[in-house]
Amino acid sequence: MNCRPGCGACCVALSISSPIPGMPRGKPAGVRCIHLNGADQCNLYGRKERPAVCSTLQPAEDLCGVSRRDAFMKIARLEKNTRPDVS
Repeated sequence: MNCRPGCGACCVALSISSPIPGMPRGKPAGVRCIHLNGADQCNLYGRKERPAVCSTLQPAEDLCGVSRRDAFMKIARLEKNTRPDVS
């Protein structure tokens, strides 16, 4: 499966805990990454500055679903289910 053109769900719904250029504290879930361009494509794609979590994330139906909306819901669920318990 290839990334869905104009989706960008993983660049918004997913949190990034490591520093990235322009976002030294990473990126919280639900916040649009500053490296996501107007066509919803990553400007860091293929560059060494791209966070490891982004480089290892691969498009797949179980993650991306059948639509952009589906991808947002699935990634948000994954984010919630893998969030450390902060008690």
